[in-house]
Amino acid sequence: MAMAIPTLRSIRARAVDVPMARPLGTSAQTMRTAPILLIDLHCEDDIVGRAYLFCYARMAPRLIATVLDDIAEALCGERIAPVDFAQRLLQRYRLLGAQGVVRMALAGFDVACWDALSQAAGMPLADFIGSRTRPIPAYNSNGLGLMPPEQAADEAEALLEGGFRAVKLRLGRPTAEADLAVVRAVRRRLPDAVALMADYNQALTVTEAIRRGRALDGEGLSWIEEPVRHDDYAGCARIADALATPVQIGENFAGATAMATALAAGACDYVMPDLERIGGVTGWQRAAALAAAAGIEMSSHIFPEVSAHLLAATPTCHWLEYVDWAAPILAEPMRIVDGMAVVSDRPGTGIAWNEDAVARYLIA
Repeated sequence: MAMAIPTLRSIRARAVDVPMARPLGTSAQTMRTAPILLIDLHCEDDIVGRAYLFCYARMAPRLIATVLDDIAEALCGERIAPVDFAQRLLQRYRLLGAQGVVRMALAGFDVACWDALSQAAGMPLADFIGSRTRPIPAYNSNGLGLMPPEQAADEAEALLEGGFRAVKLRLGRPTAEADLAVVRAVRRRLPDAVALMADYNQALTVTEAIRRGRALDGEGLSWIEEPVRHDDYAGCARIADALATPVQIGENFAGATAMATALAAGACDYVMPDLERIGGVTGWQRAAALAAAAGIEMSSHIFPEVSAHLLAATPTCHWLEYVDWAAPILAEPMRIVDGMAVVSDRPGTGIAWNEDAVARYLIA
């Protein structure tokens, strides 16, 4: 029997501000709470497609929700068709510009559409898009902000609890020597088999990134992430060419076109698109095809619950970035077993809300 395609009836958006178990201190800012927008696509036959967006600032959810209201006005009453919707909505917002909060709204809507479709099919998202649910290698990206070396080493050890075999450290201290000291302190404390990634969060100039990167070569880092401004692809290419340690970028790719430009420039050794910036599930699939064609390893940026499904269908799947920021408001938070993310085998993405927690953290 053919699958019944659900019809979109309404969109509900709610904002929450969830305390982080471990504050995140980067070269850009320190975050102690996670502003998150919950999206519910109510369809016929009681199907609810769900997604969430990490909004970076408490004022952002209401802006994104305004765009979702406009999307609902345009598309309610239509059968769910995320690829078609994506094209039509990009056209709708072409003059306004499909960037920033508009792009985030489009991505969240797209994820919720795919969740609804795969629920209607009675299949996990990974299976619905042509793969199989399977465990995905995960690194713990909670905490490990800009802190003193021994404190960072203590936290890195603590982040291995639960079976992790990889962690990520934030860099971008005032001096190269300070960065080197913390990397060495953490690396000394971790078992040799544990992978250690490092993220500069766009803190450096190209010249300084090459200088610091060369100092870090040979220190056992799996990659150096976003050393300079995210869209300086020529500068990133100079850095990648100069360093032995792989360069990772991609969380700020604004759609697959930006990723194609970066790859053409030779800007990096690895890529890690972000679900809400690359264009949701639809955008991710396009990015995964680019990575496969280029033969370059592709990881994820946050959103582990959905990204795990997508990495299962990514030919050059590398690492899943695990953060627990949404865990308090999820009915079933993601599990990590022996360093691997366990992908939900429920129909759809497996996302459902813990409504008691949602009420507790709701932004009025």
